Amino acid sequence: AEDGTTFEDNAYTKAWAAASATGMVALSDDSGICVEALDGEPGVYTADWAEKEDGSGRDFMMAMEKVEHALQAQGATTSAQRRGFFCAVLCLCWPDGHAEYFRGEAHGELIWPPRGDSGFGYDPVFLPDGHERTFGQMTSEEKHGWEMGQETEPLSHRARAFAKLADALLG
Repeated sequence: AEDGTTFEDNAYTKAWAAASATGMVALSDDSGICVEALDGEPGVYTADWAEKEDGSGRDFMMAMEKVEHALQAQGATTSAQRRGFFCAVLCLCWPDGHAEYFRGEAHGELIWPPRGDSGFGYDPVFLPDGHERTFGQMTSEEKHGWEMGQETEPLSHRARAFAKLADALLG
């Protein structure tokens, strides 16, 4: 269960459960979107904001609308007022409980209306800093920095976290 108050808490809970059950090192993650004008919400509750009221699953279009309505209620209409970031935390946990964390963030602006249908979740409303297209308009290769034959800096929060993990493991 993801009942922690931080991404680190949730990632650790899952990794520790696997490491203690298997006796092997385990890797887990937690991620979400944090909106500055909403005091960091949805944050660790990112997926919860997408839960349908009838419990029949998740609807991320509904979740994006909730975020937009909350921003409007705060009077957040300018780019500076609509800042946010995606965050991913990886937890590498040993069976003795020792853990290492690798955090990646992608900062940008929440835009409306949504643009693009690639990716998932809140990607269509997230415009990363320095870019003119939302995550929802980018290919996976662009978003994660996997462009063939190019040394590109990872753009997504998850790719940045994995780059830190790879650097720690491989030097």
